[in-house]
Amino acid sequence: MAEQQPPIDKATPLGFIGLGAMGLPMCRCLAAEGYGLSVSDPAAEARRRAAAIEGVSVAGSAQDAAAASDLLFTCLPNDAVLREVYLGDQGLVAALRAGSITIDCSTVSPGVTKEIHDALAERGVRHLDAAMLGSVPQAESGEIGFVVGGPAKAFARAAPLLDIVGRFRSYAGPSGAGNRIKLIHQTLVACNAVAVAEAVALCLKSDTDLETFYDVVCNGGGFAYSRYFEKRIPRMRDGNFDPLFALDFMKKDAGLAKDLADAVGLDAPLLQGVLERFQQASAAGWGAEDFSAVAHLYEEAIGRRFGPTETA
Repeated sequence: MAEQQPPIDKATPLGFIGLGAMGLPMCRCLAAEGYGLSVSDPAAEARRRAAAIEGVSVAGSAQDAAAASDLLFTCLPNDAVLREVYLGDQGLVAALRAGSITIDCSTVSPGVTKEIHDALAERGVRHLDAAMLGSVPQAESGEIGFVVGGPAKAFARAAPLLDIVGRFRSYAGPSGAGNRIKLIHQTLVACNAVAVAEAVALCLKSDTDLETFYDVVCNGGGFAYSRYFEKRIPRMRDGNFDPLFALDFMKKDAGLAKDLADAVGLDAPLLQGVLERFQQASAAGWGAEDFSAVAHLYEEAIGRRFGPTETA
C-alpha cells in the first residue's frame, strides 16, 4: 500500500526556482500565508529581492533548494532553460527526494514536460505542469489561473498552494495536458492582439472615432468584446507599452502553439500569420515591450501613432 502523505501545512518545506516577474510575487503570496521557502535564481538582483521577504531563504543553488523541499515550484522562461534546470549536469533530478512534488509554472512544449515527468517519475517524484493564465498584475494580487497536467493525486495535494497564489485551477489530465491547453489558449490571445491592432489602425486610417468604437465594443453587447480589448486599448491610447507580458514571450508561446499544430498535422494559416507579425515586431526591437506592442507595426503602416502625438 502506498504511504499516505501528510496534508500541506505551514510546516511543509517549499521551494521556488525562478524569481522573475511572475515567480517573485508568487513567493511573496506564499510567504505572506506563513509558508517558509527555499529559493534560487541565477540573477543576483532577484535573489536580493527574495531575501528581503520574511520567511524566504536563498539557497546556495537550485539543487540545494530542491533538496530542502517537499513541494518545489519552478517558473522558467523556455524549453531549453527548463530542460537544463531539471535534467542538466547540475539538474534537479539528482537532488529531489522520492515522494516530493514539482510544480512547473512555465509555458513550454508538452514534449519537454513529458520528458521531465518521466525522468522524475523514475526517482519517485511527481511532476505537474501548472501553466499560468494571467500576467504580472495577477501574480502580484494572487489571482493567477492555473491549468494543470500530471498525476491527479499530486494535483490534489498541491491544490491548497495553488489556491494561495491563484484564483482558478483546472485539472486537465496527464502530463503535458496543462501545457497543451495553455498553448491553444495563447493562439486566441495572440490572434486577438493582432486583430485589435489592425482594427484600431483601420479606425484611425479611416478617420473613425476610436472612443466611440471602444464604447460600442465594450458596451454594445456584440461579439467583438474581449478583456484584452477593454484593458489594452486605454494603455495604447496613452502610449503605454510597458510590459505586463513581454512581446518576446508571446512570440515564444505562439511559436510553441504552431509547433503543436504542426505535430498533429493541423494546417493553421491564421496562427502562422499572427506568429509572423510577432516575429516582425520582435525583429524591429519591440520584444521587451508589452505584447500589445505588435501595434507598432500598424502605426508604421498608417504613419500615425495610436497614442498621444508629440507636439513642438
